[in-house]
Amino acid sequence: MPWPPPNYRQPQGGQSYPPPPPPPPPPPQGNPYQQAPAHPQGPPYPQQQYPQGGPQYPPPPPPYGQQQYRQPPPPPPPPPPPPPLPPAQWGPPQRRKSGMGVFGVLGGVLGGIAALFVLLVIGSALLRSASRSETTTPVAIPTYEPSERATSDPFPTRTRPAESDPPAESDSPTQQPTQQPTQEETKEPETTPTQQQPRITLNTSLKSNTMYRAGTLPRLSCPAGNANIFNHSQLKALILKTGKCMDRAWGPILQRQGIQFSAPNYAIAAKRGRGACGDYPSAGSMVPYYCPRNNTIYASTSAMARGNGNARGYGQIISWHGGIISMMAHEYGHHIQNITGLMDSWWRATLDSSSQSGKLALSRRLELQATCFGGMWMRSVASSYPVNMSMRGRLYAFYGQVGDYPGWPRDHGTPANNNRWFRQGWERDKTFQCNTWMAPSSTVS
Repeated sequence: MPWPPPNYRQPQGGQSYPPPPPPPPPPPQGNPYQQAPAHPQGPPYPQQQYPQGGPQYPPPPPPYGQQQYRQPPPPPPPPPPPPPLPPAQWGPPQRRKSGMGVFGVLGGVLGGIAALFVLLVIGSALLRSASRSETTTPVAIPTYEPSERATSDPFPTRTRPAESDPPAESDSPTQQPTQQPTQEETKEPETTPTQQQPRITLNTSLKSNTMYRAGTLPRLSCPAGNANIFNHSQLKALILKTGKCMDRAWGPILQRQGIQFSAPNYAIAAKRGRGACGDYPSAGSMVPYYCPRNNTIYASTSAMARGNGNARGYGQIISWHGGIISMMAHEYGHHIQNITGLMDSWWRATLDSSSQSGKLALSRRLELQATCFGGMWMRSVASSYPVNMSMRGRLYAFYGQVGDYPGWPRDHGTPANNNRWFRQGWERDKTFQCNTWMAPSSTVS
C-alpha cells in the first residue's frame, strides 16, 4: 500500500514524517486470520499499524474459507435503451444472414412440395405404364421418316390400279359430280369422256418402300388358350389360328397403301418333311422357314419344341407357347417382305454384292427386319393373347438367346441385336421403325 494514504493530512509546517516501522504485535486472542486455514494461493495480507491520530483503514478482506464475505459492489446501472427507429413503409432493413431466413424456409417448404408432386407424377406414370404392359424405352431407332412423295431409288417400282376406286364406267348411275352444275354448265354437251382409273406407283425398294407408310398394326383379339407346345396337334392348331390373326392385322394396313395382299400357306409337320425350298427342318436346325416360291411357311413342331440334333429347341429356352408363336410371326414377316417387294430388292442387292461379308450383312438386315415385324404383331395382340409384363420380359430374354453363334454363318444377327429389333417392333410399333436398311451397322451386326 502506498504511503501516505490518500486522505492523510500532513502536520503543520510542511514536514513529513517517515512511517515508523511497526513492531510485531503479539497475536491477539481469537484473531480470525490466525485460525483461518492457509490460502491456497498464499498467506493472507499482514495487518499493519498506522500512526496515531491517522485514520483507521478497514482490514483487508478475509481469505477464502471464512464465513464472512465482502459484499460485491453494486452493478452499474444498465445503459438507457436506444431511441426507437422511425417507422418505415416496409419495416426496418434486415441484415442478410448466412443461414436460412424467412425466404429460405419458404423456399425449402415449396421445394419439398414440388418434389413430392414430381414423385407423385412419376409414380402414377409408372403405374399406368405397368397397367398397359408397354414401355417407351427407345432402341435402334432408324433415321428414316416416311413421306408421301416417292424418293429416287435405283430399284424398280410397280404400278397397279387402286383397288379402292369404283370401276370406270361412263354410264354408271353412281358417279355423280362433287358439285351441282351451274346454269352455264348445263349448256355444254352431256357426252363426257370415259373416266380412267388412277394408278398407284408402289416403291419396292429397301430403304423407301411403300409399306413404311402403313403405320401401326390394329389391336386385335386373338386369345391363345393353354396350348401345350410339346403336343403336335395343339401346337399346330395354335399356329394356324394365330396365322389367321396375322392376316387380319397385316392385310388392311397394306391394302390402304395400295399393296395387294394375300395370305401365306402353312405346312406343319410333327417330325420332318420336304418343301419347295428344301427339307424342314434342315439338318442340325430346328428353325421354320418361309419359301417365297409358293408363299408357304414350313415348320416342324417337334424340332421347335424339343430341338434337332445339337440345336436346342425353342421350348428348351422358353416353355410358354408365346416364344414359338413369335417365331412364326417372324416367318410371317418374311411373307410381308415378299408381297411388298422388299425380298425381291434384297435378292437383287445380294446378287450385286461382290463380297461374302456384304451378302451376309444384307441377310442380317432382312432377318432382323422380320424379327421387328414379329414384335409388332405380338404387341398388337398383347391384351388378348395375353402377353402381360412378365411374359413380355420372358420374350425379351428369349430373343436375347437366339441368333448367330460362333462357328455358324453370321446371317441372322447376334442375340443382342435380335433382342434389340424384337423390342424395336414392340416398343416403337410402326412399320417404318422396322427399316433395318437405314439403321447403323452396329445394330445389325
